[in-house]
Amino acid sequence: MTSPTATLLISCPDQKGLVAKFANFIYSNGGNIIHADQHTDFAAGLFLTRIEWQLAGFNLPREIIGAAFNAIATPLQASWQLHFSDTVPRIAIWVSRQDHCLYDLIWRHKAKEFPAEITLIISNHPDLQEIADQFGIDYHHIPINKDNKIEQETEQLELLQKYQIDLVVLAKYMQILSQDFVSKFPKIINIHHSFLPAFVGANPYHQAYQRGVKIIGATAHYVTADLDAGPIIEQDVVKVSHRDDVNDLIRKGKDLERVVLARAVRSHLQNRVLVYGNRTVVFE
Repeated sequence: MTSPTATLLISCPDQKGLVAKFANFIYSNGGNIIHADQHTDFAAGLFLTRIEWQLAGFNLPREIIGAAFNAIATPLQASWQLHFSDTVPRIAIWVSRQDHCLYDLIWRHKAKEFPAEITLIISNHPDLQEIADQFGIDYHHIPINKDNKIEQETEQLELLQKYQIDLVVLAKYMQILSQDFVSKFPKIINIHHSFLPAFVGANPYHQAYQRGVKIIGATAHYVTADLDAGPIIEQDVVKVSHRDDVNDLIRKGKDLERVVLARAVRSHLQNRVLVYGNRTVVFE
């Protein structure tokens, strides 16, 4: 679609007439809704919706849409986000030594699978500098240990500000971000194997092989102060058998990590993820 659109992500206490009120805001201002999806979490008492409409012919200039909608949202105690399809987010990919997710995201970006700019790669190792050079992406090696973590995270935050980064993707970045860092830059997506919490620490695939697992998986989630416990965006699994050795498990796990991370990043960039509490709704 070449015509720019606007998207509202809304959550509010469930009550009658919400669909009509939100749709009427767009209709009364000359808008044409092209996508609308909704979900009611009865346990939480919340109504959640995603509405996308064409900006062509819409009577309100985009700079006042938010203020106009807020007049409707405030009495409903609604939380909301407004996004425009022609705004191109800027991504920073963080890596350590593994390159499979990094390569996958770059290739998908080159294939125009998602609307974004990958402008920065940060790593605690120098190993993947060659990949950044190959694709013309700035690479910053910031080694981290327990003695310099605060200082190095300050440098990382400065780089995110300098490059005007909207989203950080941890593509197998093997460091734990501090609570202070996450509070200052909360838009972070992480990928990891889905053995957690069963097989923690080093060599999870070796541990899983010793236990004779029958499935392996991958999980992509938003990063919070609680390690690997943030709102889940995407997951997938694949069966394994007694014929698979450790290398087979690692290969299958890497394949899943590529796909699951790409799906999560794409859903985020398309403004299809609505977080509430420690859960998400991912609108199709």
